[in-house]
Amino acid sequence: MKITKYIHSCLLFEKDGFKLLFDPGKFSFAEGLVTPEMFAEIDAVIITHNHPDHLDMENLKKIIELSKATIYTNAEVSKELFANGLESILVEEGEMIIGPFSLNIINVVHEPILDSPLPDMQAYVIDGTILNPVDSFEQKLYAYEGINLLILPIMAPFTTELKVAEFGDKIHPKHILPVHDGYAKDFFLKQRYENYAKHFKKRNIEFYAAGEAGFSVEID
Repeated sequence: MKITKYIHSCLLFEKDGFKLLFDPGKFSFAEGLVTPEMFAEIDAVIITHNHPDHLDMENLKKIIELSKATIYTNAEVSKELFANGLESILVEEGEMIIGPFSLNIINVVHEPILDSPLPDMQAYVIDGTILNPVDSFEQKLYAYEGINLLILPIMAPFTTELKVAEFGDKIHPKHILPVHDGYAKDFFLKQRYENYAKHFKKRNIEFYAAGEAGFSVEID
């Protein structure tokens, strides 16, 4: 399986010729480094929750127009999509198959944000080997301790470096792919990556410096 990061929390999973896109949000497209045309051949899109850094409605419309991909999301997002002329398939907690991917969908609570209502949101375990907690550090996710790859949000109004490291330590995956960092300057991002890499190396966890649009890893 190949996983490619397209800035912030926008991730493309590829397996057996099938392409599954997660959370194409505004930060991914803000500087023109990522465009809808890059996703013209995707098969499916998952939107985890209704925040603009995970859902860019106008660019999602362009992606669907180009690709004819199927959108999968929760009821809250589905209503927003329908109001904007987009159809979707509802996801619920439990197991689901999309193409060659086996998904375990987990209802999770978004980390608190100042004066902001919390959205309906789901975390995903992909093929039993990858945990995408999205914007949650809920303790229920500790059940996936030792998983192969953790997709880890490392920057946000809702977290700190210490909290990020604590969650990574608790899950203790073999590898970490950092996300939710699309608004950081390059020099600052490089410094954060170095700090996290040093911390997790002590715990025998490989931390990927995934700062460039199109950074990819392959997972068995």
